[in-house]
Amino acid sequence: MATSSEQAKKLQLFLQWLQVNGAELRGCEIKYCNESKGFGIYSSNDVPHDSGILLVVPLDLAITPMRVIEDPLIGPECRAMMEEGEVDDRFLMMLFLTVERLRRNSSWKPYLDMLPTEFGNPLWFTDADLVELKGTTLHRATEVQKKNLKTLFDEKVKKLVEKLLVIDGNPESEVRFEDFLWANSIFWTRALNIPLPRSYVFLQTEQGGASSNASGASTNHASTEKLAKVLQINNSTSQVSVAESTSQEGETIWIEGLVPGIDFCNHDLKAAATWEVDSTGSSTGVPFSMYLLSAGNILLEGEKEITISYGNKGNEELLYLYGFVIKDNTDDYLMIHYPTEAIQDMPFSEQKLQLLEAQKGELRCLLPRSLLNNGFFPESTLPEGTNEKHTASQFNFSWSGHRKMPSYSSKLVFPEQFLTALRTITMKENELYQVSSLLEELVGSGGERQPSETEVRTAIWEACGDSGALQLLVDLLNMKMMELEEGSGTEGNDAELLKNVHITEIESAGRNGCVSMSRNRWASIVYRQGQKQLTRRFIREAEHALQLALSEEN
Repeated sequence: MATSSEQAKKLQLFLQWLQVNGAELRGCEIKYCNESKGFGIYSSNDVPHDSGILLVVPLDLAITPMRVIEDPLIGPECRAMMEEGEVDDRFLMMLFLTVERLRRNSSWKPYLDMLPTEFGNPLWFTDADLVELKGTTLHRATEVQKKNLKTLFDEKVKKLVEKLLVIDGNPESEVRFEDFLWANSIFWTRALNIPLPRSYVFLQTEQGGASSNASGASTNHASTEKLAKVLQINNSTSQVSVAESTSQEGETIWIEGLVPGIDFCNHDLKAAATWEVDSTGSSTGVPFSMYLLSAGNILLEGEKEITISYGNKGNEELLYLYGFVIKDNTDDYLMIHYPTEAIQDMPFSEQKLQLLEAQKGELRCLLPRSLLNNGFFPESTLPEGTNEKHTASQFNFSWSGHRKMPSYSSKLVFPEQFLTALRTITMKENELYQVSSLLEELVGSGGERQPSETEVRTAIWEACGDSGALQLLVDLLNMKMMELEEGSGTEGNDAELLKNVHITEIESAGRNGCVSMSRNRWASIVYRQGQKQLTRRFIREAEHALQLALSEEN
């Protein structure tokens, strides 16, 4: 762990680096927060109240896929891989970070030295920490992701980075999996969606010219349009999203990237700032820059931390990507799924798979906590400002008139797309024949046209009703609860573990009557307790709906 003097020295070098590269701290300062949060951005006494602009960073300083392809060292290799479709734009930035970390004389060193070297996400958990996630979706996802990253490193990254370091004159540098894992975590914890103006991405040849980038190399922006085509920026197959506007001049292209300086903002749902791009310099005086803007409803006085919002995310996503959780997170969700391979072994599997394909059936379902607000047993109190409502769509007609709309339909919180998939899976032989007859009646025996997704779903609902699907849903949720409780006990056990806890970075002896617990273990328990709570509440909703369905169908 770095001493306070070492932290201060790194910060000073970074601030000088920012200044040399054209960045301006106008109403803020970067300070060391603590061991868990690292560095953060704080308001200073000279906040410009008229503009609210806190920090300005030239876009040329951002690490984006285009910058990587233009890099004189790794650019040619990356361009070739992109053209062959071997890698995506995110991989390019991770490769860039891995190489720059190992280069002896990297001009990005002042920035890289400021970045964390360890993370709280499960990819960095010890075996003891990972045990706390057993039975959760995150446990399996972590095992799979770490295995995939290790395979990618062994088969592609290691040899490529070693080759690039030899070209750069650093043949003695050892390339370890931890370096690539670090680059992966840096990207996922710090990358922002940058709304780049088309005029910046697609500079025409006559507007081009050489400009110096952060590594001191000359970058010819006249080639940017060609590079953008390599990246397939204007193609729907690309992972880079494009926001079309009414005029080409005003088009915005959203690209993921790292923006040194701004990426030191930590997360808060009540964000103190947002980020904007100034393409003309009219707001900041710096054309083609990204700036941190004070949120209008937040008063920044003294040394208040300036936070941004990472978005409304559940603890599963927050822990997996960023390494932290929020207690009583109102954006939590539960994921349940029915394994496709299980359908293969049931009667009439071929017909059921065809129906699932025809209706684009969803065998995986996210159940946000907010769904419960409209269910049979809503939360007694909602957090202030909670306005978002999730409702499940229901069919409101019957072809034959034999099946009446259930009285509970307005309280059924489970998404219709998932329920209709479960109806399909639980279909009996007579129900399959009834669905076939209904669809044949609709489209004609000669198959003049294909039935629509809605028509297929409606026919299945009329033939099957809700009870079979709801029974399967109850079974899936109970199985989910068994998996969650198998290794760690009940929701109540987790609540006991979290009582009187003193959180430390490393497990140690307790003090002052508190139980010492590592931050990783605490976050894991908070997350899994939330999963158990949601599972319990959705079981209650499903069981009640099942009772009503059976009663009304009988």
